[in-house]
This record gives sequence, structure tokens and C-alpha cells, in this order.
Amino acid sequence: MHTDVNALFENLWDNYLSVTPSAVKVHELLGSTQKDDVINDHIALRTFNHEKIGLEKLAAHFLAVGYKECGEYHFEAKKLYAKHFEHSDPKQPKVFISELLVEQCSEELQAIVNDMVEQIDEDAVTADNFLYSGTHWQVSSDTYKKLLAESEYAAWMSAWGYRANHFTVSINELAKFDDIEGVNQALKDAGFALNTSGGEIKGSPEVLLEQSSTLADDSEVEFSDGVVAVPSCFYEFALRYAKPDGELYTGFVAASADKIFESTNAR
Repeated sequence: MHTDVNALFENLWDNYLSVTPSAVKVHELLGSTQKDDVINDHIALRTFNHEKIGLEKLAAHFLAVGYKECGEYHFEAKKLYAKHFEHSDPKQPKVFISELLVEQCSEELQAIVNDMVEQIDEDAVTADNFLYSGTHWQVSSDTYKKLLAESEYAAWMSAWGYRANHFTVSINELAKFDDIEGVNQALKDAGFALNTSGGEIKGSPEVLLEQSSTLADDSEVEFSDGVVAVPSCFYEFALRYAKPDGELYTGFVAASADKIFESTNAR
């Protein structure tokens, strides 16, 4: 496992960019000429609640570089469970890891997922590069479609595997914008499609967090029966508000996150 948190995130970012070309354009749009003026609020990763590769196995990579567990979230309709993690250095991005509760899904989905998981080498899970290692299996485009009919989340995992599902711009740290409406308008003016599930803006000042996101880029996947372009990763935008003690809220809002998951839905 990595011992350097910055190296871990650099690798995650490079891997994310390889399937999310629009992210570079977002940086150019929201940032200025300085390289580090777009600050990452958090990343999100997906997995299955299988003992071999469950949430805790992914979390171990972050615990090893100074993260600690901070909150848990339930998404009953999507059959997901999640936790978020924060680093002792508040300048480091937060991490949101979710897992699909496979036993709540159909027997067909369970069989497909179990077959995928069986193909993962035990040693791969603790290797330095696991969090950005992509898929360890191949499925057909038909299998992808079967999964998609039941769970967009499972279908996304079958196509993309282990990588950051999204990075998130911290609006609080932007020099050019100070509210989420301005960010959203700039994105739309530049031709980006936004996730409108539950409204363009998820959350509110009352829950101390406002979020929006682009719709995932379509990127090509080599399925076992050919290459197909499917939704890959997206970019999120977060504005955090101060709690009564004056500190910025660092958690997540389940009702908002539920809608953010839909950024990878097919258009």
C-alpha cells in the first residue's frame, strides 16, 4: 500500500483523467493560470460488499496514509452502504467509499458479481495500485446491459472497476466563483450537461452542503464481445457552509449523494 498520500492521489487523478477528458476542460474553465487553484473536496470509489473487496478493503489503503473513518450512510433504494473518511491534514481530500449490498439483489446479479470477484487475485487488493487498477475481469456488453437493467452501480463497476468514480471541485476554494449557481451557469455556458436528478443543485445552506455535477463522459470499454462507449466518470462541485461553531461542515448528505450517484446514468 502507498505510504505517501500525495502520490496516491496523483495516481488516482491520472487514472481518472484517462477516461474523463472533460475534467481538463473543467479545470481550465473554473481555475486560473495557477496549477493548484482548483482544490479537490473529495473523491468517491465504488465496490461490492464481498469480503474479498468490500468497503473496508478499499478503506485500508486510505487508513494507511493517515485517514480516519468519520461517517456512515445508507441508500436503501439503491441497495448501497457507504462511509466517508477524512485525513488528519484538512487540506487533503475527503474520501467517500460505497458498496453494493449484493445479497439484496437478484440471483442473476449475484452470480455475475461473484464470477467477477473470483477473478481478482487476492494479492491485487493490497497492492499499491489497487484503487486505480480498473477491472480485473471481462464481461460481455450483454452482461453489462443485464446489470444495467437492475443496478446502474453494478453495471458501472463491471465496466470500470477500481478507480475514482469522481473528483470534486471545492467551490469554497475557487478564486473566480463564490456560489454554486455561478459555477453551474459557467459549466452550462461552456456546453457541459449537468445532472438534474433532484434538481441541478442538491442540498441547501440549511444542510450545510450544496452539490452539483456534470453527467459522466462516455468512454470506450473493451467488453469481451467488442468495444462500446458507456458512461465513465464525472466531475462534482461542492460548496460547504459553516456549522454553528464556525468550522466548515465536512460530512455528506445522504439525500443529495443519492442523486449524485445518478451522474453515471446513461443519457
